[in-house]
Amino acid sequence: MSIIRPIKQLRRLTAVVFGLLLLNGCLWQEEPQTDLERIREDGVLRVGTLNNQLSYYIGSEGPTGLDYELARLFANKLGVKLEMKPMFTLSRLFPALERNEVDLLAAGLTMTEERLANFRAAPAYYYASQKVVYKKGQWRPRDLADLAQIQGDFTIVKGSSYELTLQALREQHPDLTWNTVEETDSDELLRQVAAGELDYTMADSVNIALNQRINPDIATALELTEDEPIAWFVNQNSDDSLYGLLIEFFGEIQQSGELAKLEEKYFGHVDKFDYVDTRAFLRAVESKLPKWEGLFKQYAEEFDWRLIAALSYQESHWNPRAVSPTGVRGMMMLTLPTAKSVGVQNRLDPEQSIRGGTQYLRKMINRIPDSVEEHEKVWFALASYNVGFGHLMDARRLTKSQGGNPDAWSDVKQRLPLLRQRQYYKQTRYGYARGDEALNYVENIRRYYQSIVGYEQTHSQSPQQEEIELVDGLHTITPPSMSGAQGTVAPEVAVLEQALEQSATPAKTASN
Repeated sequence: MSIIRPIKQLRRLTAVVFGLLLLNGCLWQEEPQTDLERIREDGVLRVGTLNNQLSYYIGSEGPTGLDYELARLFANKLGVKLEMKPMFTLSRLFPALERNEVDLLAAGLTMTEERLANFRAAPAYYYASQKVVYKKGQWRPRDLADLAQIQGDFTIVKGSSYELTLQALREQHPDLTWNTVEETDSDELLRQVAAGELDYTMADSVNIALNQRINPDIATALELTEDEPIAWFVNQNSDDSLYGLLIEFFGEIQQSGELAKLEEKYFGHVDKFDYVDTRAFLRAVESKLPKWEGLFKQYAEEFDWRLIAALSYQESHWNPRAVSPTGVRGMMMLTLPTAKSVGVQNRLDPEQSIRGGTQYLRKMINRIPDSVEEHEKVWFALASYNVGFGHLMDARRLTKSQGGNPDAWSDVKQRLPLLRQRQYYKQTRYGYARGDEALNYVENIRRYYQSIVGYEQTHSQSPQQEEIELVDGLHTITPPSMSGAQGTVAPEVAVLEQALEQSATPAKTASN
């Protein structure tokens, strides 16, 4: 017995030591996951955003927006699915990030000292200034002293960067007062100013330019800041994995020109604003467009019908019997040779004109080099239609000789006006051309298109039922895959809306 007891004790001790070693080994192996490891293991990148025409919205062809497209590229780089989580108000964004309900915020958010103290900002991807907005025809404050003395209703979004700006300005102007509202957004406040329901508000320069396409009565009273950086945000913690990859990602798309192309796509055409023309166009959208919308949709095929409608308005203001002194006529203002080439017998017949004009646009696009990205080919084609294919190619060659990218519309459009100047056109094959008119032609069409998109957003219902699948009480919208920056197919993208019981609430745009 004296021998057996020590053996049992030794066995117990061995078992305890072995157990401790196993536990220690498990603890040693179970190191905390980095943010990137967790995202890749889950297979999903969760992005908090806002519903607006710049960051993210559901368009006629599915989800779209600058932040949405950037997020798709980033998810593609990670090799995971993308889950967009749109919030209804700005006040919900940062709390959702703090609670780790989303991995990052991509919503056109301004870098402020307060935000940088609590969160990490990725590199800036565009810049915007903060401006006070009023309605045309009303009293306009021209400086801070005027702003401090206004008698009307001056309202901004609570918790926005605009509130921080006004708080800082009040140190020098103690009489400066304003109201704040939480459950709304800057787009709604801009609409209220345009409708005369609100006297003044604040918005950033890019948002104002986009909103003027659908609310032309809003105007800038004064600018309160210089251009400020706009960035994505992640949580501030000791894990640098996600933050480091964001820095790498924005560096890559900056270097490749992908970022510049996306910025050109979403707001490169809104730097000019014609109040009278925009008002006239919106009246035509309400009174004339419904009559022709069916034909535009019928013959658009691979094109967005709103683009064909914008082209037609630029040509004829939707007048089927329009005739110019040079002999072009009809809804699409076709020349006689062009009409014959696309099988149009009667140019004044609206259906024939729209069908023929769309077919001719298709032919022009097929002439554009494949080195130009698909979504930009149409702008090159329209410029070619206006100024001639040879002159367009001259502008591309001139762009290349000056160190620009001949395949990027943002670069080529800067050189088109140079075709008027002898020092430049003498270097070209086809000589003098009114390239500035071609530029205005294309940019007008882009602005009309933007106005139709914005008008539809403000008057549209929720996405069509056939686009939506109900999954676990959530609306899941899965758009088609997208080519990444390197030409690879992006992974599947899942866009999760609010829960079913909340989905009936109209989505809102929040101020940044």
